[in-house]
Amino acid sequence: MELIRGLHNLEPRHRGCAVTIGNFDGMHLGHQALIERLRTTARTLGVPATAVIFEPTPREFFAPQAAPPRVAGFRGKIRALERAGLDRVLCLRFEARLARWTPEEFVARVLLQGLGTRAVVVGEDFRFGHRRAGDLALLRELGTRHGFAVEGLSGVMVDGQRCSSTALRAALAEPDLARVEALLGRRYRMFGRVRRGLQLGRRLGMPTANLVARHAPALAHGVYAVRAYWHARPEGVAGVASLGVRPTLGLSTCLLETHLFEEPGVLYGVELEIEFWRHLRPQRRFESLDALAAQMQADAAAARAFFERQAEPV
Repeated sequence: MELIRGLHNLEPRHRGCAVTIGNFDGMHLGHQALIERLRTTARTLGVPATAVIFEPTPREFFAPQAAPPRVAGFRGKIRALERAGLDRVLCLRFEARLARWTPEEFVARVLLQGLGTRAVVVGEDFRFGHRRAGDLALLRELGTRHGFAVEGLSGVMVDGQRCSSTALRAALAEPDLARVEALLGRRYRMFGRVRRGLQLGRRLGMPTANLVARHAPALAHGVYAVRAYWHARPEGVAGVASLGVRPTLGLSTCLLETHLFEEPGVLYGVELEIEFWRHLRPQRRFESLDALAAQMQADAAAARAFFERQAEPV
């Protein structure tokens, strides 16, 4: 999949495609249905399937303090879009100039001049342009005027509830991992590159691979039984992970710290995907490092026991 950052990086070869537009945070079943329909349309027309996304999201731009937490970081989102089978992703920097574009200007600059769009597939509740003035009806009108097809898809229902990023964030916040899996069609994962930390886990007898959460994560802070995946271990390695701000140390940076039950070798700089299997306990503050170390050992034992039960024959 090709990632194109900004309209200025579009080339003549990028013109002529089928397009969808959105944030695609979490790649839930509704997103998956939308992209599958886009791919079908693209194959019929013989053109690439292309998604237009925004960074930051519009809600983060207009109200950063009130914006909802992200289900996936930027890298995780791009990886999910690639796995969904897209050919290209055009990432537009959402800024004041773009925010002022009317629906007609957005269509002219992005869909027509930029991408030479042949077809657009979006959700029925799609809105676009300055103050979200454009809707599906206007997009269809503009498509008729400028010669591109427009299709609006209804939402996907899961257990009687519309599958949405809002519903997914609510399940992650509880955390209800079974509900999350139902909305995603798979277990939830977080993705990032391993960074060198304070080495505290190593000093306490439980070395960890640390991922920095650059945006506030939607998943509730706490301790989880997890599996980690990277290029050298595509089958995954079981472990225990702590997501949070490390209140015992008085720190504020949100980290995902994962202790693996098999020796992983040197992981600094390696891209990891952490898959969440079981919520073990909420994050809490301990009175001493000794108390923290004892709890870390108990958490690891609980995670090991959980995975041993998973391996038992039914």
